[in-house]
Amino acid sequence: MKVLSIVETAYRATIEEQDDTIIWLSHAIKGAGADMDVLLQGNAVNYGVLEQDAGGLAIGKEPQTQPPDIVGDIEALIEKGCKVFVVREDLDARGIKESELLEGLNKVARSNLADCLNGYDQVWHW
Repeated sequence: MKVLSIVETAYRATIEEQDDTIIWLSHAIKGAGADMDVLLQGNAVNYGVLEQDAGGLAIGKEPQTQPPDIVGDIEALIEKGCKVFVVREDLDARGIKESELLEGLNKVARSNLADCLNGYDQVWHW
């Protein structure tokens, strides 16, 4: 079974945890041997931007000592053999340039999403 996990809600639970829960789940499922890919759309396209740093966050006097490294998590997914797609129009809408992105991301036009989804047995939308 081939699964595409669509992540649209960005930075889910990253204040409480050090990982986006769905990206973490994708790692676990891929690591268990599933044939899984990820599509980032909406605000989640920001996950592919290289120069982001959540270090220095503090709530009151309590520092966040283990800030999320979402782009590192995405890079690790690609290294595991997971295809990671980003919606080109969502990058453009946020002013994100290709030069700012992690290598290995597959840019897909919104008009080609149906073809992209067609290659999967299940599509999960988060």
